[in-house]
This record gives sequence, structure tokens and C-alpha cells, in this order.
Amino acid sequence: MVKYSKTQPSRPTIAEHGERNVIRLQLAQNTVLKHLSRPALAELEPQLVIQECGKGDCLVFQGDHDMAQCFILDGILKRVVASPSAKEMILRFAAERDFETSYAAWRLHTPAPYSIIAVTKARVATMPLPAWVAFLDQHAALKQEFEYQLMGVMSEVMAHTITLHLLDAPGRVHRFMRKHAEFVERLPKKELAAYLNISPETLSRLKQRGKI
Repeated sequence: MVKYSKTQPSRPTIAEHGERNVIRLQLAQNTVLKHLSRPALAELEPQLVIQECGKGDCLVFQGDHDMAQCFILDGILKRVVASPSAKEMILRFAAERDFETSYAAWRLHTPAPYSIIAVTKARVATMPLPAWVAFLDQHAALKQEFEYQLMGVMSEVMAHTITLHLLDAPGRVHRFMRKHAEFVERLPKKELAAYLNISPETLSRLKQRGKI
């Protein structure tokens, strides 16, 4: 299994950060947080810290009980699950304006079922998952929207898993390009190939032959 490093840099609050105005604008555009009023967003802000992640830094480890809610400001994260035999599977990618979480596991009182890892250099606003849950419980409309979007993420992961079994390699690549065109030029070839369960060489060969 690939070894990932836990992020250990200084983690300033937004108010302490030199780019706080940009960060506030990015948070206001987040797919979940854009539904908050300005006062509610101001209430949330002090609970967030900013993490600067390098490629391969891990924000949440599979099996952890210490979980975080992640709002992506820049860069790409991946959700990865590892089997007992150390085989890994990438479940999804997420980028700017999106979020990552292990909310369902926290609600079920179970360990994180997957790791959340930086694919590229990334900037992420994070907070402890219990604090995020407490905030949601105080904002019913936000909680409803968040859980609705979370169901969409779960549906997307299930569809991807089914695709791996039903489509051949070119079909998997075509589906990814159709569904996630925004990632095609940004993802390292190795990461895209792993997500599609093909080798980087096969991915290159398909491109060279005009199959994709």
C-alpha cells in the first residue's frame, strides 16, 4: 500500500491568514457554504483552519476516529479505500468549491472507511467533524442541503464502482471524460489510470491509437 503522510504544517485560522479575503470569497462560493447567510458564515469562520497540502498529504486516514470536514479552496483531493491485502481503489476526486468528509461514518460511530488525500498541491479549510455536525444541527436548512449533496456523492461513487465492472477500458475512459471533463487535463496520468483500474501504459496506448 502507498504510504501517505499526515499533514503537519502550521494551520492558521482564516483571520490569521495573509490571503484571508480571497479565502473568504472562495468559501462563500463553496457548493455547500454558498447556502449560508453572511452572519452564519461569519459564525463558522473561527472554527476553520487553513491547511496547505503537498501531493500525497493525508487529511483523514482510513480507520481513524479523528475525522475532519474539508472544504477545498485550491487543488484536488481523492477518496481512497485500501483492502486488507493493501490493494487500493480511488472512489472519487474532488476539487475547488467541493468538499470532502466522512460524515456518514461519524454519524454511525464507525472509523473512517477511506482516506482523504491530496492528489496535487492543495489548500483546504478544515474543521473537526464533531464541530461541523454541531454547526449543522444549529442550521436546519444547511443540514438538509449538505445531506442532499452527500447522497449525490454516494450515488456517484456507486455508479463509478458499477462502471468498473460493466464497461471495458475505453468505455471507462469515455465515461470519465463525459462526466468529469474538468479533471481530464489536471489529473496526473497515474492517478487517472488508477481510478479507472487500468495501467498508465494502457491509458497512453488508448490515446495513441485514437480510441479515446
